[in-house]
Amino acid sequence: MEKLSIMIPARDEAENLPACIRGINRELEKHKVTHEILVIDDGSTDSTQSVLTEIGQEIPELVSLYNDGENGFGRAVRLGLQEFSGDAVAIMMADLSDSPQDLVRYWQKLQEGHECVFGSRFMPGSQVIDYPKAKLVANRVVNTAIRYAFKIPCNDITNAFKIYRREVIEGCRPFISPHFNLTVEIPLKAVIRGFSWATIPISWRNRSKGVAKLKLKEMGSRYFFIVAYLWLEKYFSRGDYRRKR
Repeated sequence: MEKLSIMIPARDEAENLPACIRGINRELEKHKVTHEILVIDDGSTDSTQSVLTEIGQEIPELVSLYNDGENGFGRAVRLGLQEFSGDAVAIMMADLSDSPQDLVRYWQKLQEGHECVFGSRFMPGSQVIDYPKAKLVANRVVNTAIRYAFKIPCNDITNAFKIYRREVIEGCRPFISPHFNLTVEIPLKAVIRGFSWATIPISWRNRSKGVAKLKLKEMGSRYFFIVAYLWLEKYFSRGDYRRKR
């Protein structure tokens, strides 16, 4: 692999994007990783577009797209998955919650031969700063249920920050989740369909600017739907969608 694509869906994140993009670019340049930073503006109503234009003059690796269709985190990511040019793609949040240093560790782990790398915020060596209590409880309940339902050791499958080789993305299509449930659909499909993966400890910190877009009350049934859909694929599809070696 020679080139890494970093995908950042963003809706009204003008306050966070400059530090986010510059931090990622600086860390990847430090480690001499050829890359593109693909930001998908998911219908922002703030100054996101002008911020991206300004940063693009400074960082040529920045590519910006605008989702002019129906909005939603999953829809923005799916748009980016049609356009990225790297040999692998990492999905990161625009709110500075994910660490560029962990991104480099993901890339290095892929170079060992893994096809996906999942980060866990809840294993030895990880660090979590200021996680909202209600979301933490919901996170632990949902991830424990997924771990037992799919019989996988990863305990943070819902975390969006993951990295995939291009062939994993191609092997997991079509994607159907329009919202944050895409963060579950991609990794579970990768596991079910037989791609190799590893988990490493990562850090996470709560946003200090802007408003979180994930609303637990809105997402509960959507997460349940996609988990149920993939559970049926795992146990009842008879391997029809599993990768052919």
